[in-house]
Amino acid sequence: MNHKKGLKQFWLLFALVGLLMLLVACSEDTKKEDVASEKESDSTVTTSATTETAKEEGLSGKLEIQYFVGGYGDEWWKQVIGDFKKENPNLEIVEHAGPNINTEMNTRWISNNPPDVVYIDGAGANETQMIAEGQLMDISSFVKDLKMENGTPLLESFIVPAEEIDGGKIYSLPLVFDTWGIWYDSKWFEDNNWQSPTDFDTWLSSMEQIKADTGISPFITTGQHPQYFERGVLNPAFAAAGGEEFLNDLRNGVVEAWQRPEVLKVMKKVQKMVDAKVVDSGFAAYNHTQSQMNFLLHKNAYIPVGFWLPNEMKNDTPSEFQFGFTPTPMNDPGEPLALVPDIRTIAVAEKAKNPEAAKAFLEFIFTEQYAQDFAASTGAIMNLKSVDLSGNTNVPKFLTGINDMINNPSAVKIYQRHTPNADEQKIAVEITNEIKLQLVEVLLGKKTAEQFVDIMTKKAQELRK
Repeated sequence: MNHKKGLKQFWLLFALVGLLMLLVACSEDTKKEDVASEKESDSTVTTSATTETAKEEGLSGKLEIQYFVGGYGDEWWKQVIGDFKKENPNLEIVEHAGPNINTEMNTRWISNNPPDVVYIDGAGANETQMIAEGQLMDISSFVKDLKMENGTPLLESFIVPAEEIDGGKIYSLPLVFDTWGIWYDSKWFEDNNWQSPTDFDTWLSSMEQIKADTGISPFITTGQHPQYFERGVLNPAFAAAGGEEFLNDLRNGVVEAWQRPEVLKVMKKVQKMVDAKVVDSGFAAYNHTQSQMNFLLHKNAYIPVGFWLPNEMKNDTPSEFQFGFTPTPMNDPGEPLALVPDIRTIAVAEKAKNPEAAKAFLEFIFTEQYAQDFAASTGAIMNLKSVDLSGNTNVPKFLTGINDMINNPSAVKIYQRHTPNADEQKIAVEITNEIKLQLVEVLLGKKTAEQFVDIMTKKAQELRK
């Protein structure tokens, strides 16, 4: 009996020791798992922190940006560059800006030491020449993969598409949608029951009525800078009369284009304005600022200028003045208004020292928000489709109307001026210079429409020999 009891106690003790050993083993495994888990957790935290640090650091090095400061000011540029800097705190951004920046930076470009990014606008900026001289980078493969926030490819989001030349190469992106058209004081028109024109007939009638009611010469332009009339009146008239190819052929001095009847038809309309004495007789002596001041003071009622007019003249605009705008009404009745954009582009230098940051900056600025901000700060439109400005209280009323009009193809037809090749560029410059010279003569009543056409046809023949 005692022997059995002792044996039973032995087996109980043996089982207890085994259980204790099992518990110790499990505890050790658990510790090992905890240590492994801790190490894994530490590793994850370290990796996450490293990734976050890299993300925070962003781009580095120096990024040089050149941009012209004109009628649109520099508020928008300061904003986007500041925001880009915040996202890339280790990136040193150097701004080269001002009204004469193209001239000031010319030596840098000639010596193959350009800035990384260039906004092509203002006097001294010529994209055709820059491409011909190999100064701009082919960004075709880069931009084809860019997308807007809504997933739409960037190249499909432009009002005026990015221009493809040399077999489909893209050297710049169309940033600013500018255009020339006719401005008037919408409040003054409303107060006097004058209707804004929709075609040439209603425009001429409107000017004749305004002249009869007020005694002023309704139409003003600058004679010192005849390109204001050329781009603001003549180009839309040629586009409306003959289409986009016709417009570009005229500019490039194609003789057959200058011989077409549409040219004389357009110039006859210009002569009708002169014969009706609705053109300010003092225009030839005015520079663009004086003509714009006369317009704001109601010495005239209509003026051809680009989108920058309200922003450029904001310090001189009477408080009761309300800007109204229409694409130049040189079209025939029943035809859509014609609009010829002046697109301002942005590009990367072929010899950019920080091309990665330059491309990232281009991608950064093309957003819905920056399009809204651009409209609010400049009074102009970024070249992006379907940007609804109606809810933006910082955007002037006239610009909301223009934006809606541009995005309505049944109301306005857009005609593009294409970048000529190097040979055509030389001819285009000569043609433009001759047009400007002869326009002043026509508007002064010193030359007829027929004489203008004859002179320009002979000039085209001379250049095309």
